[in-house]
Amino acid sequence: MSIMNLPKLPAYAKAAQTHKRQPNMTSPLETLLAERDWLLADGATGTNLFNMGLGAGDPPEFWNVEEPAKITALYKSAVDAGSDLFLTNSFGGNAARLKLHNAANRARELSRISAEIGRNVADRADHKVIVAGSVGPTGEIMAPMGQLTHALAVEMFHEQAEGLKDGGADVLWLETISAPEEYIAAAEAFQRADMPWCGTMSFDTAGRTMMGLTSAAMVAMVEKLDHKPLAFGANCGVGASDMLRTVQGFAAQGTERPIIAKGNAGIPKYVDGHIHYDGTPELMADYAVLARDSGARIIGGCCGTMPEHLRKMREALETSPKGDKPSLEEITARLGGFSSASDGTGDNEPSSSRSNRRRRN
Repeated sequence: MSIMNLPKLPAYAKAAQTHKRQPNMTSPLETLLAERDWLLADGATGTNLFNMGLGAGDPPEFWNVEEPAKITALYKSAVDAGSDLFLTNSFGGNAARLKLHNAANRARELSRISAEIGRNVADRADHKVIVAGSVGPTGEIMAPMGQLTHALAVEMFHEQAEGLKDGGADVLWLETISAPEEYIAAAEAFQRADMPWCGTMSFDTAGRTMMGLTSAAMVAMVEKLDHKPLAFGANCGVGASDMLRTVQGFAAQGTERPIIAKGNAGIPKYVDGHIHYDGTPELMADYAVLARDSGARIIGGCCGTMPEHLRKMREALETSPKGDKPSLEEITARLGGFSSASDGTGDNEPSSSRSNRRRRN
């Protein structure tokens, strides 16, 4: 039987049906944020799935139908490691990306199933867990520089949002965005779907996103949106040190909106034919505490972050008392040097940024 003809997963669908969000109700994430000073998010999706056998270039979203047990294991590994929130396997589940695999018409279906599996895992957990419906970039360039219009971007994001909503996601989670125009289009789409959301961008180009946005500019953009995110922040990027500098850039704007930090587990290196991230669990534990002290309230990992990293991060957050905001010099001393001399605004350049390049192993 082809994946096009596989039946809907009834057990997951039943779980999702019992968690339909009612209009105007407080979202589970808002409730949890009101109860807790910090929340631990999950780690990597792609890195973990590659370790499970996903081939390079294969769409991970197909595994929602072809390998549901492995997607269940992915989600459960984060929950068992102590995560309060995990992202669904739907990052590339929009029509533009799925078109590359002749599956543009499956965007809503694959997103729905990713959330159904997640709903089933969360409902069986021994602690409250948020199912966050992952929505990644379209992979297209927004007009006028590219061909993707605002209207079409909204349509694609809305289609995916409705699928994740149907599957029982508690909140939508926009991530790894570079262009402010795409972030704005997603916000409009999520409003159409009547869903709460969070949104992160990737600051990977000398303290800015690939399209030139600074941390300060992101805060200003977020506050101008009609449908504002419950929380916002950064994910992926370069390394843990750069992530914390960006988080401090958000906090410096005086925002009261919860900040998200989801940094990579170190720096990627090509070893024996595979990409390996050099960040140890101990380094990521330090990163988690420093992220909290820098102003982040939702803290997790991105590329390279495995369950063993998450366990150490949880332990460190629970056992380390809240501290003062770390200086940039302290960040580089504990996590390694920044990838660039400044954060993109020209306002800071720690003396150790050039000299302390070697990361702790």
